[in-house]
Amino acid sequence: MKAAVIHQYGQVGDVVQVTDVPAPAVGPRDVLIEVRAAGVNPVDHLIVKGFMAAGALAGPVVIGSEVAGVVTEAGAEVTRFAAGDEVFTRVDPRVGGGFAEYVAVDESLVAAKPANLTFEEAASLPLVALTAWQALTEQSDVRAGSRVLVHGAAGGVGSAAVQIAKQLGAEVTATASTGSTELVRSLGADRVIDYRSEKFDEVLSGIDVVLDTIGGDTQERSLSVLKPGGSLVSIVPVPDAEAKKEQWNVDVRSFLMRPHGEQLTALAALAESGRLRPLVEKVFPLDETPAALQKVERGGARGKTVIGVRP
Repeated sequence: MKAAVIHQYGQVGDVVQVTDVPAPAVGPRDVLIEVRAAGVNPVDHLIVKGFMAAGALAGPVVIGSEVAGVVTEAGAEVTRFAAGDEVFTRVDPRVGGGFAEYVAVDESLVAAKPANLTFEEAASLPLVALTAWQALTEQSDVRAGSRVLVHGAAGGVGSAAVQIAKQLGAEVTATASTGSTELVRSLGADRVIDYRSEKFDEVLSGIDVVLDTIGGDTQERSLSVLKPGGSLVSIVPVPDAEAKKEQWNVDVRSFLMRPHGEQLTALAALAESGRLRPLVEKVFPLDETPAALQKVERGGARGKTVIGVRP
């Protein structure tokens, strides 16, 4: 099968190759998915560079972390899926394998694809929607009446978070660039701040939860808008988190999402009902995987970049 692989860590343009590799083995609890589309995320180019690695590569590794496709084979112990089922998933990050014509995934990480979405749209959702859901419901406690600030609201995680926070009953303020404010407003944000013309920390206060997708100065300034006892949840590292907790009397944490099939099923229901809308900015063919990764690496996206593996 054709797949995007790395033989060593390094810059995307130097080490990512699209080549033929053996199809993955199917374990007793695995489903073999014929991949139709795969989402591209910042974590993918970080993996390519070795930032997530515990050691050197032992051999070629197929990269890619979320897919949508059709089940072609089910392991002997699989009970929830059968050949022909349309599915989507965030693959086990320890295994990878999404940028390929086939991937084997434990059935516990898989959910039925929302029937109203294309494969490209479905492939754009698992990582960002799970990240947003876990940030708002596990890492913090967003509920009806909560005041939530979402940074980077036109990006993958941010756009999902705006919509999910609204479904949880929150009052949502979001930051975005000038060209994205109307898009973010259409997702349900109650207030959109153009960060190029207005400083959010000069106009906001009493926020219950900040979801930070940016880091750096944006993360630092976010502490001042939280109410006492509020929460800053970040998908990038938070330097000196314990000291900041004491200084500002707030909860401060960063986290990495975990794949979760049951949560993904609940999110699929939101998508099917129209309450969670995927944003796909651009689709690349599998042969152009390096270009897709480099686009994501440059940042500034409005929604997700996706690789179209099969028509």
